[in-house]
Amino acid sequence: MRVLVTGATGYIGKRIIPILLEQGHTVICAVRGTLRTQKKYSDEANVHVVEADFLNPETLKNIPKDIDAAYYLIHSMSNSVDKFHEMEENCASNFKAYIEQTNVKQVIYLSGITNDTKLSKHLLSRKNVEHTLKSNHYGLTVFKAGIIVGSGSASFEIIRDLVEKLPVMIAPKWLNTKTQPIGVRDVLTFLTKGLGKEDLYNTSHDIFGPEILTYKEMLLQFADSRGLKRYIITVPVMTPKLSSYWLYFVTSTSYKLASSLVNSMGIEIIGEESNINSLLDVKPMSYKQAIKFAFVKIEDNAIVSSWKDAFISSRNKKQASSKYLSVPKHGCFKDIKERLVKNEEKTVEKIWAIGGQNGWYYGTFLWKIRGYIDKLFGGIGLRRGRTNSNSLRTGDALDFWRVLLADKEEQRLILFAEMRLPGEAWLEFEVSKGKIYQRATFRPKGLAGRLYWYSVLPFHGFIFNGMINKLANAE
Repeated sequence: MRVLVTGATGYIGKRIIPILLEQGHTVICAVRGTLRTQKKYSDEANVHVVEADFLNPETLKNIPKDIDAAYYLIHSMSNSVDKFHEMEENCASNFKAYIEQTNVKQVIYLSGITNDTKLSKHLLSRKNVEHTLKSNHYGLTVFKAGIIVGSGSASFEIIRDLVEKLPVMIAPKWLNTKTQPIGVRDVLTFLTKGLGKEDLYNTSHDIFGPEILTYKEMLLQFADSRGLKRYIITVPVMTPKLSSYWLYFVTSTSYKLASSLVNSMGIEIIGEESNINSLLDVKPMSYKQAIKFAFVKIEDNAIVSSWKDAFISSRNKKQASSKYLSVPKHGCFKDIKERLVKNEEKTVEKIWAIGGQNGWYYGTFLWKIRGYIDKLFGGIGLRRGRTNSNSLRTGDALDFWRVLLADKEEQRLILFAEMRLPGEAWLEFEVSKGKIYQRATFRPKGLAGRLYWYSVLPFHGFIFNGMINKLANAE
């Protein structure tokens, strides 16, 4: 089958593509910037990457019409708390309008469980998208999942942060809300086994794990799985806003994502029984089993995708566009340094290991201070770290940077800053002919941008000199 995957660079999209390929399907990946995906699948004859922005209907013509099925995996949870539901509905409407012109027979949509009579904006938006996607031209198959547990998932990383950082938690009362978590492996099994099943056309099914747990029980079971003793005290005085800040400052989530999660966590997410497990021969694993599998991936440095890999959607999307692959030259401040290297291969390896727990090799405490300042002003800080400790791919999150280009053959790495800045910033490393070139570029926005550059210039001289010396002397 020829299968379209929207949201191909997202958490589920990245994981479902290899499975579809193993099953012999041809996959069309729809992404906003082809650079993020083309290199990864350059050797795959059965993968075709097309550039399509579902908020811009004109770009959808890049999607071929000879497709048999499509996965709708687009979500805007980390966008503006006030407007994300409008974006989701617009995306779904544009998708439907175009897909109805193709040969597609089935659309599979991954939604959220929405059985409670009182829904958050986030869950209500998912429900509205389901109604928008219904069509007489194709069969719509909807799988509704609750909390997804897997390496790199937002819920998993938040729980991990809370458990590993806080021996005692003074937590909001919504920790007593009940939910039915499901392992990401099971979600992928449902999604792939449902492909091409005519019995599932125009049906909707809740998918969930075997246990009903409160968020507090999930935290305590997670702690038990990690051999940690944790104490949780719930208090009724935390407002949604205060709860969002609590998640934001303790965990690696963004404030907007924290707000969306808090608004949903007061809602019970309990699935309705159906025959879907027997129909697709799926036996969902327990919560603790899902945790165990997640840590196998983490310990093997084999995390396929992370919620952090999505572009910071609250920023202007043009900043992360592939057209900025060539770093701007005009109207920019630059700090360019070069050094002879002792060993090109070792230097490249050190560049590819930069950031996260490995640090930035020189003046790391200053990087941390910059991260705290960024976080204080609502930015992402350094808390995202790296998806993998020993590899970098185009599109990866790297502390408060985004990897625009990671070409190990050309020995070139370009990072784009996603921290709060009065302008735009790039950091580029290139190793060529026995030398390392390190280029920091800043395009200021107004007077504030220029004042910012000159205020940090002394620190740049200290940090960037030290960093390139460490990289050049790698042995």
